Amino acid sequence: MSPTISEIKSLNVAIIGAGAAGLVSARELRREGHQVVMFERQAQLGGTWVYNPGVEADPLGSDPSRAIVHSSLYASLRTNLPREAMGFRAYPFVSTGQPHWDSRRFPGHQEVLLYLNDYATEFGLTELVRFETEVVYAGLVEDGKWKVRSRQENGVAVDVDEIFDALVVCNGHYTEPRTAEIPGIDAWPGKQMHCHNYRIPEPYRDLVVILIGSGPSALDISIDIAQVAKEVHVASRSDEAEVLRKQFGYHHIQLHPMIESIQKDGTVIFYDGSMVLAGVILHCTGYNYHLPFLDTHGIVTVDDNCVGPLYKHIFPPVLAPRLSFVGLPWMVLPFPVFEFQSKWIAGVLSDRIRLPSQEEMMENVSAFYLSLEASGMPKRHTHKMGAHLFEYNGWLAAECGVPVTEEWRKKMLYATLQNYLAHPGTYRDAWEDDDLVLEALMEMATVATLD
Repeated sequence: MSPTISEIKSLNVAIIGAGAAGLVSARELRREGHQVVMFERQAQLGGTWVYNPGVEADPLGSDPSRAIVHSSLYASLRTNLPREAMGFRAYPFVSTGQPHWDSRRFPGHQEVLLYLNDYATEFGLTELVRFETEVVYAGLVEDGKWKVRSRQENGVAVDVDEIFDALVVCNGHYTEPRTAEIPGIDAWPGKQMHCHNYRIPEPYRDLVVILIGSGPSALDISIDIAQVAKEVHVASRSDEAEVLRKQFGYHHIQLHPMIESIQKDGTVIFYDGSMVLAGVILHCTGYNYHLPFLDTHGIVTVDDNCVGPLYKHIFPPVLAPRLSFVGLPWMVLPFPVFEFQSKWIAGVLSDRIRLPSQEEMMENVSAFYLSLEASGMPKRHTHKMGAHLFEYNGWLAAECGVPVTEEWRKKMLYATLQNYLAHPGTYRDAWEDDDLVLEALMEMATVATLD
């Protein structure tokens, strides 16, 4: 039985991060009647969508004492999803036609940041953000509450301790680089870096560059660098790298299997026996989940990039519902997933939506882990959603009691994938499915009215 209005709780909730996940969490929590504070380490909202031309002093991002640059955006980055598919349900991401906006179906990162700022303005969220305020500690105290220690960097660092009823972690996962392990790399005489610190191609002019990886960043950056580099070589364990063979106009991008070893003279040997004398190795190998501020007395851990144990990638059963995470799943349509997750969290915190018992949640988590193991999925892919995305969204929508009209998103995602496989270098500008756009606009108008 659902609680009455008088029984619904109103809690004081801390949100770590004012990117897309933090903003939609703040909106949903406030709609549910909770009091919200967002802590944001940067001077503006937007999280990973805030472009910073500066890079870290440590190009690999492996020094824990380094000054961290939050953004991983490169200057040429465009979305790899159509704007309509990636937008929030309650606030469609459509082109306004204004001169300063990017009207392309796959816009640049500047457009996404404008969209997030407009979203925050529309729902009065900016007033909830404490800018240039980093959470350096968040720990469990008595009665399930959380002590949050924040530090303001405005000339003189000042630490402030506050107690909150609940904590929602929305700090993103595109800041702490993962790098490939390569025999002989310690003797490498050339330059190494992670794509976290890639911005523009000019520094690679006339160089021989090896990129490791075959994901969207590797594809984009290989094309970017190929405009100026002498040679570009892409090394990957994945068959997905085969899409690079279909690129047009970049004939000096060559594909290889993974690197077997590296010689002291700078020669890179691949597993097929081919060799390249290169000057730069660029790791496009993903990121680690990083929660250095969070103290749960060992209840929540990060093990081989699996944050757990978490029920439905959100609630640690022992600490539910006062601790939750938004935005851990990857290979998703991020903004709609954040929206469903935060709706569920907000309703659970008010007792309008009931969670299973702690024991039932732990059993569910254990069964999920066993299913991943049985399927051969490595632990580091625990939060990879992929083909299960719409099933996950549908489950969350049912828990929240909201209609889910995602069929057009499925079609749009499938059309994008087909274009990508056929034209990986130009798929963003090869969109011809205008009927899908019309269907999307009609559905978005309906959902935005109902939400």
